[in-house]
Amino acid sequence: MTGSGSMEMISRRIQEKHPGTKVYNVNRFESWSSLETMWHQVLEIGQDVANISSQYPDGINLIGYSQGGLVARGIVQTFPNVSVSTFISLSSPQAGQYGAGFLHVVFPGLVKESAYELFYSRVGQHTSVGNYWKDPYHQSLYETYSVYLPFINNHIKSAKSDDFKANLLRLKRLVLIGGPDDNVITPWQSSQFGYYGVNDTVIEMYNQEIYVNDSIGLRTLDKSGRLHVVTVPGVNHFSWHVNVSIVDDYLLQYLD
Repeated sequence: MTGSGSMEMISRRIQEKHPGTKVYNVNRFESWSSLETMWHQVLEIGQDVANISSQYPDGINLIGYSQGGLVARGIVQTFPNVSVSTFISLSSPQAGQYGAGFLHVVFPGLVKESAYELFYSRVGQHTSVGNYWKDPYHQSLYETYSVYLPFINNHIKSAKSDDFKANLLRLKRLVLIGGPDDNVITPWQSSQFGYYGVNDTVIEMYNQEIYVNDSIGLRTLDKSGRLHVVTVPGVNHFSWHVNVSIVDDYLLQYLD
């Protein structure tokens, strides 16, 4: 629900610390348009990123915050002509979302227990949030209706499954940043591909099917030293991208 202005601090700090670095801050799908479907955002912003990438054949760094990190991963996996060296996911619901920390802003009165009734419908799938809502108690509906997350996670196989994995494996570095005090991404471990199992217990990424089966290449990236999992306590969701120390301590070291 924010826009490119919220990422200006990161942009400025990178340029201060890495003089001469060209930073592109995408300004599409700001405010209410951020609710447009994930595939639409991936394809539109992806074309922008592809145009930028074409100027830098040696590779670019891609940073995505919150929902933007899930859009960015979709771009990496979907566009074979986008050359990304490092992808940094900053507090993004990579394994899905099952929490009402932000729902009241967009869907007043909606609670997580009944949100599936909206999101797992053809109407609900016309919203970005619906595209990555993953209710652990209604998995069959998730698999039936969700048109985005189960596909880019290769939970549901498609004609693009092999490409989704191959394209992610082209990364030199995948950085997953999140923390226990986020209070919006739910569970917070979703930012690192962890998610709920039974009885609201969280299963860490390393024991998740997506890692064990190497569905999109996470295990391969990990075993080759290209997967970096960064946990930072004490950071609220709305502070990650406006906190200078987060940029200095956890982002800059990964930028080429």
